[in-house]
Amino acid sequence: MFLFDLLRSLLPLHNPLGFGASDFIELIIAAMLAVAAVIWRPLIQPYAIRLAEKTGWCMLLLAALPVALRLALLPHHPVPTPDVYDEFGHLLVADTLRHLRLANPPHPFHQFFETFFVLQEPTYSSIYPVGQGLILALGWTLVGHPWAGVVVSIAAFCSLSYWMLRAWTTPSWALFGGLLTIIEFGPLNQWMNTYWGGAVPAAAGCLVFGALPRIRQHARLRDGAWLGLGVALHLLTRQYESVFLVLSIIAFFLPDWRKLGFLLRLARPMAVALTVVILAAAITLLQNKRVTGSWTMLPEMLSQYQYGVPAALTFQPDPVPHHELTPQQALDYKMQISFRGGHKETLGSFLLRLEYRVRYYRFYFLAPLYLVLPIFLAGIREYRFVWVLLTLLIFALGVNFFPAFQFHYIAAVSCLFVLVSVAGLERLSRFTVRGSPAGQPAAALVIFLCVAPFLYWYTLHLFEPHDLSIAALQYETWNAINHANPERRIAVNNQLAQLPGKLLVFVRYWPQHIFQQEWVFNAADIDGSRIVWARDLGAAEDEVLRRYFPDRTVWLLEPDARPPKLSPYQPEPIAQ
Repeated sequence: MFLFDLLRSLLPLHNPLGFGASDFIELIIAAMLAVAAVIWRPLIQPYAIRLAEKTGWCMLLLAALPVALRLALLPHHPVPTPDVYDEFGHLLVADTLRHLRLANPPHPFHQFFETFFVLQEPTYSSIYPVGQGLILALGWTLVGHPWAGVVVSIAAFCSLSYWMLRAWTTPSWALFGGLLTIIEFGPLNQWMNTYWGGAVPAAAGCLVFGALPRIRQHARLRDGAWLGLGVALHLLTRQYESVFLVLSIIAFFLPDWRKLGFLLRLARPMAVALTVVILAAAITLLQNKRVTGSWTMLPEMLSQYQYGVPAALTFQPDPVPHHELTPQQALDYKMQISFRGGHKETLGSFLLRLEYRVRYYRFYFLAPLYLVLPIFLAGIREYRFVWVLLTLLIFALGVNFFPAFQFHYIAAVSCLFVLVSVAGLERLSRFTVRGSPAGQPAAALVIFLCVAPFLYWYTLHLFEPHDLSIAALQYETWNAINHANPERRIAVNNQLAQLPGKLLVFVRYWPQHIFQQEWVFNAADIDGSRIVWARDLGAAEDEVLRRYFPDRTVWLLEPDARPPKLSPYQPEPIAQ
């Protein structure tokens, strides 16, 4: 009878143990993995060790695995829909590049198309550098959708993570590090499921931090080329943080700066690296010239001159009713108000902001890996691992000067977080107690606790929308696959897709509109687009744009309605 009661319901508190659906599934998967680990480890381990020695095959496997895992989820988690202004900014860069240009001519009625992070004068252009947009444009051109570029960048990051770790640890641990990268940053991560970026600078960081030990050991020209490519790719993606990347490179060679012979040996690969970086700098300068009219004026700087502090970094007194915020969102909101209120920066506020952001570093560490951090710190004996901590500190302090924080700001050091995890596990595995290898089962347990939750949540997403998945996924944390996709935008897009011909959609916001929820985003060629999104500026002004687009059916979108209201445009009477 007990067993019957236990299994008759998978809802929480409906069985003697209080198990919910997620508890049952996690318990079953954990038991299966534990049994498999005991039975199959002696059989699999020799093959894994041999595979880890084959760099090319490992890189190919680690590139293909996150792609295959994410594509398997497409029936229930389709291609992500962009929803945040940063995503549309990068997509505008991609679309502009697909037109074989770095900037678009200004539109004669640009006042209708004002939006976040987009310049309207002297050119119609995104404020972002070309790096992320270039990857999106390649995927867009070759496969027909920009998300293909996102997928390829994730594949490259996971593959290069293994390549980077090969210069720091043993092949077997490097292979595990590559698999750990997939678990942390693969199919369930926001970098795979948005267009913001993250994987591109992360892959750049892998190239840089994998090339540095190789240059010190071999001083080969090809390693200098990898170093230069990494710095160049990062410069084209994250310009501000590239300063910290260069500082970390300088710090890596500090112990050797008095060794004249080593410096001479270093000259050739560094010259190759510098050549590649100069090419990237030239592209940056050319983009500046095309977009802003000045070689030295960055598009983001011009945006700040024209609009003041970027709109996304300003807050109205109460943009969101407090009763609609979760406790964490309310805390985030208060901290943002504190940090962005224009007050004078002090050491106290700087440290407060740094302390507040520590919680977001969970993005780079699975929860069980916090157990190995003290072991890594306690086992530091070499300068190269001191340098790892120094580099992480440089990036953490550097981005702390900026009032906002997103995970991709320090994406370049993602592979160093993986290295810290792997090095800590490796040292844990070597622990002995009275001559007994007690560290190996401890390290195996931590690895198991990393792998099992990933398989658990991935399985739930794979079998959505089953009742079990629906019951359990409400407790999911840190994963960001698009089960909470922008449903309102998807619904509106589906409505517009059913309408024939070319469309002009005026967007009318209500007084209580949350201004960060923007809907006016257009393609690089506004006039040539099937759908043109425009701000509703009143009947008289709107009539001017309607006459400019005489061949378009005109619609009105009121996104603040629940659900958003799309209706034929009826101009309001013009006041006499």
